Amino acid sequence: MGKLKPAFGIYIHWPFCAKKCPYCDFNSHVQDSIDQGQWLEAYLNELRYYASEASDRPVTSVFFGGGTPSLMKPQVIEDILTEIGRLWRCSDDLEITAEANPSSSESQLFQDFRQAGINRLSIGVQSFNDQKLQFLGRLHDAAEASNAIETAANIFDRLSFDLIYALPDQTPEDWRQELGAALKLTQGHLSLYQLTIEPGTAFHKDRVAAADEDLGSELYEITQELLDQAGLPAYEISNHAKKDQESRHNLVYWRGQDYLGIGPGAHGRLTHNFQTEMIHNYREPGKWLELAQTEGTGQQKRTPLSAEERRDEIILMGLRLAEGLSADHYHTLTGTDLASSLDQNRLQALENEGFISFQDNILKAAPAGRQRLNAVLAHLLS
Repeated sequence: MGKLKPAFGIYIHWPFCAKKCPYCDFNSHVQDSIDQGQWLEAYLNELRYYASEASDRPVTSVFFGGGTPSLMKPQVIEDILTEIGRLWRCSDDLEITAEANPSSSESQLFQDFRQAGINRLSIGVQSFNDQKLQFLGRLHDAAEASNAIETAANIFDRLSFDLIYALPDQTPEDWRQELGAALKLTQGHLSLYQLTIEPGTAFHKDRVAAADEDLGSELYEITQELLDQAGLPAYEISNHAKKDQESRHNLVYWRGQDYLGIGPGAHGRLTHNFQTEMIHNYREPGKWLELAQTEGTGQQKRTPLSAEERRDEIILMGLRLAEGLSADHYHTLTGTDLASSLDQNRLQALENEGFISFQDNILKAAPAGRQRLNAVLAHLLS
């Protein structure tokens, strides 16, 4: 693994959806009336606020997430991107991603988003099975999902879509069929997430049970097998891509690099002289909007990370990646030595169990370790 290029991302959070899905614990809200002019003004204010201290960082990626950012007016997206280009120097191969849903009404707008500057689309398909889509509370059906992917593939050079598996009553054969449908449509990137029942969601309140651990493990193994065969290996626990099709924005997070979070509930990381600060915005959309309009930012708190917190964050993210975490990169981020930052007895125990490796100055989770990464990290970093 060679020396990684400096990267700096900007995340824009659009908090509104047409409908709240029962599994979703993201900061998303259904609202009848939205003054997009007001929201644009607030986004531009917060960008200008951070540019005063981070304008020396060349921007390598912009990500519009949500919520459902494809409900934003294309002109709002274009104006935000124009302001980013005015405030920062942007890389020649700037990646600009937007999340979208596959409904027919949104598919009709894909060309407008491309003209606004989006060059990578991430579509929330979640399933190619109509019954499972109903269970997941989605507003589209399987035919719309396939049509949206085909439409987007004619407009965007880079395209990803999401699927959720380990649903109640899902069998290995069900999942093989869904992956087969996905692989016929993929343009080079797939995000495949096991269903987790998060506190506060409708599924949690209704006591919906996800697939048991053994079945989840079997479905995970099927995923690795079929996608490896198709030339889309996992570069991160839940993300698969052909070579050079990885999400460059998400790699900013996983590689522990700096980024800005713009919008309600967004968070960021900024580092100066090896001191990283964690930044959180107010989550409630109205509160953030008011503050961003009047104060220039909806920032709620800004907290310096201790050396141990920063170590834990970098290792936690780095072990999600197939490439692992190199000692060189760790030193670039922290100014400290990776080996010295680890408990050697705990590291050795995990190596002996075949869960992680630390060879050629690269710390990696083995396949067995990636399946139980939370337990591995708890032992390594305790």
